[in-house]
This record gives sequence, structure tokens and C-alpha cells, in this order.
Amino acid sequence: MKLVRAGKTKNVYALDNGYLMLKFKDDVTVGEDGKFDPGGNRTGVSIEGMGSGSLRLTDFFYKKIEASGVSTHYISADLENANMTVRPAEVFGKGIEVICRFKATGSFIRRFGMYVEEGQDLPAFVEVTLKDDDRGDPFIAREGLEILGVLTSAEYDELVSLTRKICFLVKDELAKKGAELYDIKLEFGRYDGKIILIDEISGGSMRVYKDGAYMSPLDIVELVLS
Repeated sequence: MKLVRAGKTKNVYALDNGYLMLKFKDDVTVGEDGKFDPGGNRTGVSIEGMGSGSLRLTDFFYKKIEASGVSTHYISADLENANMTVRPAEVFGKGIEVICRFKATGSFIRRFGMYVEEGQDLPAFVEVTLKDDDRGDPFIAREGLEILGVLTSAEYDELVSLTRKICFLVKDELAKKGAELYDIKLEFGRYDGKIILIDEISGGSMRVYKDGAYMSPLDIVELVLS
């Protein structure tokens, strides 16, 4: 087993059978204030049990997403050791992140606060960013993705459609427990000629509120899996 990449919240290992293994860590991303932020670009905080909790929630949602007909890189999960075996998908360009927003919060408020208020409804608004920590994961439009050779226009449309299908599934699961999804970050890649969901769906990649109060990542895990 060879280390391929040491990431912020997971390490990636190559397996002898051609698949990859993701080892989930307790590290979380933080914003400029040093506090946990699902949209942060650096780590600086560890939360005990975060790696295990992230995998448990990812395992739960990936199985439901696969059952809905959306392809993912998921093969199996070892919950005891916080490992997930996945297909080796090719990322778009050097990697992109896709954010789906149901409520205005986080960076959306920082950028567009003169037009919206915190918590204002958004219609499953989808944004794409380039994974580039040095440049703060810049947002990029459809035309920019096509011009730079990251995505074709048709792939962009498919990406948005898949994102909304996945995010409404997650939103509905949370709603069953009385919680509300504000926003969520996904990643996609190509495998065997198809666009598939990759990475994770965890409490650390979404903002969720219940009874008007923000829920921590591990609280989300316990709520959904209870």
C-alpha cells in the first residue's frame, strides 16, 4: 500500500488491486479566524472522532446515492478503521469543488451581503470553484471552465443536474430528523467515461441548522444515524 497523497482531512493510498483507499483523519478545515469552516482551505483543528464520524455519514449517504441511480467512486467502507475503498477517478483539471446552496450563509454572505441577508432562501444555487488553496479556491463560471479545458458545456450541465439530485436527497434525509441543510460541498471526477461523485459527504462538508441553531459535524452524524 503506497501513500499517493496526504490531504487536509484524508490520506489517499494506492492498493494492489488498482483501487484507492481513503484514510479519514480527525483534522478539519478552518477559516481565517481559525475556527471550523467547511469552506476553509487549511487545517488547524482536530476534533476527536471526526474521521470515524465522517466515514460513517459518508457510508450512509453514498449507499443511498448509489441506490438512487447516481454513480460514485464508493466500493466499501471499514468503519472500525476509518478507511474507505474507492475507484480511482480522474479529477476535472486539477480538481474542482461544487457547492449547492439552499440558504445564504458563509462566503455567499461575504461576497453578496449587499443583496442578501443571512439565511435567505436560495433555489439550490450551484457554484463551482477551482481547488487551489493558494488562490482561495476561486469561483469560476461555465464559460471559464470550458475555455480552460476543465469541463465541456455538456459536462457542466450534467454536473449541475447530478449535484441538485444528490443535494436534495441529503436535504430530505436531514429534514426527516427536523434539520435544515443550508449548503453543502461536493466533488466529482471521471471514471470509465462517466461523471461520478467522489470524496465524501460528511458533517464537515455541509452547514446544517436545527431549531435555528448551527449543528456541529459530529452532531449531524449522530442526528442522521440515530
